[in-house]
Amino acid sequence: MPKHDISRADILDMDAYGQVRAERRRAITQLKKNRRVSVGPDATFYFESYQTMFHQVHEMLFIERGGEAQIADELSAYNPLIPNGRELVATLMFEIDDPDRRAAFLAGLGGVENAITLGVGDHVVRAVPEADVERTTAEGKASSIHFLHFPFSDDIIKAMRTEGARVVLGIEHPKYAHMAILPEQTRAALSEDFD
Repeated sequence: MPKHDISRADILDMDAYGQVRAERRRAITQLKKNRRVSVGPDATFYFESYQTMFHQVHEMLFIERGGEAQIADELSAYNPLIPNGRELVATLMFEIDDPDRRAAFLAGLGGVENAITLGVGDHVVRAVPEADVERTTAEGKASSIHFLHFPFSDDIIKAMRTEGARVVLGIEHPKYAHMAILPEQTRAALSEDFD
């Protein structure tokens, strides 16, 4: 059964982490291959897990060297992005290198965080944005990064665990309407996030 949160006791000593960092980074890169889904030309979903967040917390601690004072903040920031056993959690990034094109694109993308679905067979799961901060301004400009929860019922979990199930990730925004069918390896990897 997957773990659902990182505790202070799980945090490695930074000297010890430094010794295994290269190996852990290789392992997490491999793990992430089946947890990344591109939807259209500019959107990429990174489905999070205990392992991806464990890695992120340790990387932040290792790079910033904030010591004990930093640990609580990192746990508070990243624990909500670990699936709770009845959901999938994704970081959505709109990845546009050109700053002018990115600004114009995001200016018309307000509300995109409320226009994302995951279809599993005949079921549709609507994404619920992480409530940490508002990601659309009053003027209708969207953030380039969104944190999303996909809550699942027992029936949808069962459908998601079915080998060969058709799983479609979609963005239904007037300015960006795209979808992608998840590869079988991705469906199988994400199915492991459920209790």
